[in-house]
Amino acid sequence: MVTNSKFIAGLIGPTLVAAGATVLLNQNLFPGVIGDILHNPALVMIAGFVTFVAGLAIVRLHNQWHGGWPVLVTVIGWLCIVGGLVRILFPVQLAEFAMQFILMHDAMPLAAVVMFIVGGFLSYKAYGK
Repeated sequence: MVTNSKFIAGLIGPTLVAAGATVLLNQNLFPGVIGDILHNPALVMIAGFVTFVAGLAIVRLHNQWHGGWPVLVTVIGWLCIVGGLVRILFPVQLAEFAMQFILMHDAMPLAAVVMFIVGGFLSYKAYGK
């Protein structure tokens, strides 16, 4: 039987690994993408609603604050809720912040490494023995 922790980790882990790879392989595209988003805040808001709903689903199924690594799943759920709300409520400001973050030369590779580590860990917990 797969627990909620393993099931959700099995979704989040590979997604974070893919996101990390996307960031590393397409760093040069991100300033243009964020520039386009600055001119279309509706995209940020739509992404916010998707992120918010995903966070709500995670927290509704998995709001555990004890028991080791599953707490990471709960934390990611709450981060999705907060991140989704920020995108919904402040789309232009968030896009401007994202542009500043992307223009910091070390920020994107560091974010990608964090995504790889967290995603790899969750994938291992979900699909490993």
